[in-house]
Amino acid sequence: MGDARRILHEMPEGHFECVVTSPPYWGLRDYGIDGQIGAETTVDEYIADLVRLFREVRRTLADDGTLWLNIGDSYTSGGRTWRDADAKNKGRAMDYRAPTPEGLKPKDLIGVPWRLALALQADGWYLRTDIIWNKPNCQPESVKDRPTRAHEYVFLFSKSEQYYYDWQAIMETAADPKQKSKNRRTVWNINTEPYPGSHFAVYPRALVRLCVTAGSRENGRVLDPFFGSGTTGVVCNELGRECVGIELNAEYAELARERLLRGR
Repeated sequence: MGDARRILHEMPEGHFECVVTSPPYWGLRDYGIDGQIGAETTVDEYIADLVRLFREVRRTLADDGTLWLNIGDSYTSGGRTWRDADAKNKGRAMDYRAPTPEGLKPKDLIGVPWRLALALQADGWYLRTDIIWNKPNCQPESVKDRPTRAHEYVFLFSKSEQYYYDWQAIMETAADPKQKSKNRRTVWNINTEPYPGSHFAVYPRALVRLCVTAGSRENGRVLDPFFGSGTTGVVCNELGRECVGIELNAEYAELARERLLRGR
């Protein structure tokens, strides 16, 4: 348990084969920890914090390693300074709201995923593809002036031009009955997966399973610097990988430990 920005400094170079993670989204959650990533005053500070962290991640990654990064978007707060709890998602309650970023307007979509992806690319990562995680069972929204958002991004980055990627292991069923399977497409239709614990930002095992399967070999070492409730670890255990997870919040770290012991 601890801050990934500090713990990664103690990790050796080239230690991990693959990284699968989902950092806290900017301005959407308050985890109650001083200095938490995601609670920066400006989106530029948030991006800069993550670029510095993932620079250290890249150092600890093998030369043929990959980073699978799940990140969602958000809207400007429109001048609101707090947010009430939602009956279906009490974790939405926040004591603070970041101000509208300079150059944007109230109700603007911020474009956080692509801001981060391009910043990481500029810092040296190879940006290989964007993947749309479509959520067929997404949460309804009360908005009437835009479509309900039903997707997030998963970006595939590599440390080097040549890298390990097991494309055959994640092939998908082909629509043509004459063809058994086809190369995995960039839109993944995966339901969200509720977890009966106190962590309210759990990405589904099916999503992580594709990333770990394609990005690592059996018995390979996988890193998740934002471990949360431990989903990456659960999947790694299922697939015969070794997982190192780092989590800042003590409550979530304990939740992950209990979940791993139960194996689900």
